[in-house]
Amino acid sequence: MDSQPNESRLTPLNAEHEALGAMFTDFAGWRMPLRYDSELAEHHAVRKTAGLFDLTHMGEIVLTGPEAGAALDYALVGHISALAVGKARYTMITQADGGVLDDLIVYRLGDEEYLVVANASNAAVVHEALVERAARFETVVTDKSTEYALLAVQGPKSTEIVAGLTDTDLATVKYYASYPTQVAGVDVLLARTGYTGEDGFELFVSPANAPALWQALLEAGQPHDLRPAGLGCRDTLRLEAGMPLYGNELTAALTPFNANLGRVVKLDKPGDFVGRDALAKVAESGVDSVLVGLKTPERRAPRHGYSVLAGDEVVGEITSGALSPTLGYSVAMAYVTKAHAEPGTQLFVDVRGKQQPVEVVALPFYKRAK
Repeated sequence: MDSQPNESRLTPLNAEHEALGAMFTDFAGWRMPLRYDSELAEHHAVRKTAGLFDLTHMGEIVLTGPEAGAALDYALVGHISALAVGKARYTMITQADGGVLDDLIVYRLGDEEYLVVANASNAAVVHEALVERAARFETVVTDKSTEYALLAVQGPKSTEIVAGLTDTDLATVKYYASYPTQVAGVDVLLARTGYTGEDGFELFVSPANAPALWQALLEAGQPHDLRPAGLGCRDTLRLEAGMPLYGNELTAALTPFNANLGRVVKLDKPGDFVGRDALAKVAESGVDSVLVGLKTPERRAPRHGYSVLAGDEVVGEITSGALSPTLGYSVAMAYVTKAHAEPGTQLFVDVRGKQQPVEVVALPFYKRAK
């Protein structure tokens, strides 16, 4: 559904999207491009060549001060103060009961400066929680979302495209690392991160410089068949890669352990953190339901909210599902009881009263060649 500009927040690239003929959708209060031409073509471009995304809707929160790292250690489940400057880490912020409030990427920009990137729908919640949890530490928490635009180049050709616009040796920018540099003559924080299952870069830039950078990347990408890409293909890409989406695979009713992401919970880090006691109990006792992959030979994909069945017994629920453009069959993620979570288990999904056969498979569905 197209959303009018006066109903939603506009990214600084709105005019660029309109010029490219984008179809828009409202997402977390933002007017965002859903697709430009074909979601299928954009998906295949990211897998085979490269795609260019506008991710300005994400939230950016900065913590500064001598106890910024300690504050994040207390506020989040990860050992953030152990990050080296220039590195990044995937982590989560949970409630006291261990339920996930959001999944995050934290970048350490300096000895006393950290950048927390939150999902668009949760940015205000995360900012409020960080302010509250950091109150007893010597740090300042600042929502700087309006000071950043965020672009992403994702796909096998992303390195060649970005390399032609910067003097930085991209071989030195490792996965989950960031580097302040210039791309196309514009100051950026260049991060080797993404949400597609492909190699690629996310570029944090001032909103004023975002249109020029977007155009430079489009031009540099032309010989490599880069396509602008919208939120539609971003969802099928992340699903194939087994990456969770907040509100689907991650919610306040579930812990990281349910999502097979217990590895991000650092129970051995020094000091207390919000949710430690609850998460320690879950780590010891285990969980009743876990996230699994499902595949089916039928083209009709199981959708969010559909029941998963073993015979006539409901044993789980679909969180995300789609026909996989890369694999050619339908895939889904679901929470199922542990007794039915073993790969190879044959189950069914209730698709409007019809039982559709599915097989439990290991995640991710797709993994890029190194």
